[in-house]
Amino acid sequence: MVKIEATRHKDGDQVGTRARHRIASVHFEGKNAVFSRLTGAIVRAILVVLLVAMPSLLLPFASSDTTQTVTLVAIFAAAFTLFEYGSTYPSLVEFRDAPPFNRIRYLALFTTVLLLTLIARGAVDPTKMTMLLSAIGTLIGQSIDFPYSPVRLVVLMMPSDTDAALVGQIRTAAGLSYLISLISLAVFLICLRLGGWPNRGSTFNVWVNLPTFDPTAGSDVVERLNRDGRVNIILGFLLPFIIPTFMKLAADLFDPITLGNSQTMIWTMTAWAFLPASLFMRGIAMGRVAQMISDKRRQTYAAAKRDGALVPA
Repeated sequence: MVKIEATRHKDGDQVGTRARHRIASVHFEGKNAVFSRLTGAIVRAILVVLLVAMPSLLLPFASSDTTQTVTLVAIFAAAFTLFEYGSTYPSLVEFRDAPPFNRIRYLALFTTVLLLTLIARGAVDPTKMTMLLSAIGTLIGQSIDFPYSPVRLVVLMMPSDTDAALVGQIRTAAGLSYLISLISLAVFLICLRLGGWPNRGSTFNVWVNLPTFDPTAGSDVVERLNRDGRVNIILGFLLPFIIPTFMKLAADLFDPITLGNSQTMIWTMTAWAFLPASLFMRGIAMGRVAQMISDKRRQTYAAAKRDGALVPA
């Protein structure tokens, strides 16, 4: 009897030890997940600060007021990125857990700002690299500057008395930034077709990746996703033509934007090319999510019908 009781106590100790090991393992994995998420958020915040501060760091003629403004914007952008990616639940950033959607957008934005900044720096402090970039950008701008093209509209929005050298710089910046946006869109389409984005063997959480989209509101979620996707694609196609026209009309009523300032030109041309491409990518991504939901529904209905759980009407 004593041996039986001793054996029982021994088994109980082993079960308790295994349970404690499992709990400790879960806590350890949870800590690792939190640490990994915070580390990723910090790295992303640093990259955002580098992006915002890049023109002020590389251009030799940034004023003190501009530096203070850039510093404030960089701090705000870093704080937003840190809180967004450091938290468990999303707030505004879409497709947070569906790489490489945001990575492609960031690389396109970073490349555009970097190249335009180096070209602007080459205007006052030329080097072999800046001269090469300026020559390539000029060739691209002239190639895309044909009648009714977005680059031609950007050039035409400038006042008639604008210096020819400034017009050439704007044409170069517009052509280069527009080409980078088209390349980023092509890269995303390749990832979508060949990489099977976003389904990479794991579940896709609509709420986490589309926090501003409420799947329970309104009509069928697939119809709403397709409708919103089409609206984004249409806006992405039209914005490169609408923005220069709007700026030209607004210049008659308000003080026009002075693109003679290098930083103003860099951020204006970057936004002009990046926003339409980003909307285009978002529209395509939403259409892809709608297709995934529709395919999942068909598979579920087919399985239920095969198992006899669904009786046809």
